[in-house]
This record gives sequence, structure tokens and C-alpha cells, in this order.
Amino acid sequence: MPQRGRPRGFDREEALRRAMEVFWTQGYDNASLADLTRTMGINAPSLYATFGSKEALFHEAVALYVQTEGSGIWEQVETAPTARAAIAHVLRTTAEAFTRGDTPRGCMIVLAAPQMQGANAQVCDALKAHRQANGCLLERRLKRAVEEGELPASTDCRALASYFVTLQHGMSIQARDGASRETLLSIADCAMASWSALTS
Repeated sequence: MPQRGRPRGFDREEALRRAMEVFWTQGYDNASLADLTRTMGINAPSLYATFGSKEALFHEAVALYVQTEGSGIWEQVETAPTARAAIAHVLRTTAEAFTRGDTPRGCMIVLAAPQMQGANAQVCDALKAHRQANGCLLERRLKRAVEEGELPASTDCRALASYFVTLQHGMSIQARDGASRETLLSIADCAMASWSALTS
């Protein structure tokens, strides 16, 4: 009789990590149940019994990505000594994170569900919220820089934050297309070279 439910020796964390890699590489919509169960090493009843649904599995995979492969990029924005240092850190760490090892390239938050039309609305909304949170984080840091005198009072903090977030998203697409770490670092350097012009 075929085995049903959770197989013996099932490692939930390892299965979740493998699911994260599938979603990261293929995106939410293109990751089929067959792709997920094959890579995770479990059957469909086990997936549903353990994670509830494909969507619930995806949300857990995103949380794991944020805690692991996607960590280190945004955490120092508020603690960096200056707004310029914070943004330079974001861009340079992005270049390093998106080209690390043999893992899928680019950012899962940016690439896993970029199309709203015909896609899972809850998944798209969750990823959009992650991306918007990063923009708000930069905008708050820039506003603090204005208050502390690092930036002039006339600085359009929202526009500046949107610019750097857009640049960071573009680096993700470049990485997925095969850009090297050196290329991404040069993009970060070009952006920071224009800091004075952007903030004057």
C-alpha cells in the first residue's frame, strides 16, 4: 500500500529550505506541486499536512529567505552612522548577496511574483508589502538625516528613497541575468558617486 502522510525521517526545515530554492528560481506561479514535492523529497499529502497549502508554504519560504539568504542587506539602515553610509551598505551588500555561491541569483522578494495580472493576489500583496517596507525604511533614514543636518531641508526623501530602491531592484534583475559581482559593485559605486548631485 502506498505510503501516505509524512514519510519517516522527514526533516521539515530541510524541506522548507528546498521549497525556498524552488520558489526563488521559478517564482510562485511557475513552481508546480510536482516540482515542489520532488525537490522537497515528500509527497503531496505530506506537503499539505505539514504546511497547509502551496501559498502557506510560500509565505514560510519567504520568511526563511528574509532570515537567511536575504539577510544583512537592510538591517543596518537605521544604525549606520550616516544615511550615505546606510545606502552604500545596502547597495554593496546587495551586490554580494545576489552573487553568492551557487544559489539562485537575484532577490526572491523582487523576482518570485512580479506579475500582478492573473497571479495569486495574496502572494503578490505580501511581496509588495516587503518591498514597500524597504522603501519606507530608507525614507525614514533620509528624513532623520535631514533632521540631523546631514542632508539639506529641501531634500525630497521619498523620491530619493524610491530611486535607491528601484536601483536595488534593478540589480536583482541584472543578477538573475548573469551579471557578475564586479558588475553589481560597479553599479553601486556609480550610484554613490552621484550622491552629492542627488542630495544637493
